[in-house]
Amino acid sequence: MGSPRIAKSLPLQVAAVCYRRRGSAIEFLLVNTNGGSKWTFPKGSPEARLSHSQAAEREAAEEAGALGTIEPRHFHLYIHSKGVFWQPGGVQEFVIKAFLMEVNQTRRPDEALRQPTWFSPDEAKRRLAKGREVKYARELEAAIDRALDRIHFHSALLGTDPGSRHARAAAQS
Repeated sequence: MGSPRIAKSLPLQVAAVCYRRRGSAIEFLLVNTNGGSKWTFPKGSPEARLSHSQAAEREAAEEAGALGTIEPRHFHLYIHSKGVFWQPGGVQEFVIKAFLMEVNQTRRPDEALRQPTWFSPDEAKRRLAKGREVKYARELEAAIDRALDRIHFHSALLGTDPGSRHARAAAQS
């Protein structure tokens, strides 16, 4: 899940990895970065008055207009960068604590330029990688893979995963 040393040496942000089910398919909700040239998960800085999951949930509502159920514990840590080396301030890295959120409703986001859009897992990975260094693209790809693993694990436990033995048995009866 990441090194405790890294988590202490880099600033922390929280992200909501928003998803929805469409039949047997899973889709992920991404938003444009502030500059508009890249795609990302809704994310921001934690607040002292909110738990980290509540802060991630707030970011999902503000940036993507996403409302739903967020897990109270993060499922993944990844490294993310902001900035470019040729501009003042250069590149800054952040540790991102990722929280899985199943979206059951959307509204107009508070931040109009974010353009929240649903993508298949493969398309989400492609969009997240575009315009990023390989190491950061891989971090985001791993977040999608871990989210899918967690979604399928929970669905299998509940018997709602189309690939699970319990769901197949229920469909046959």
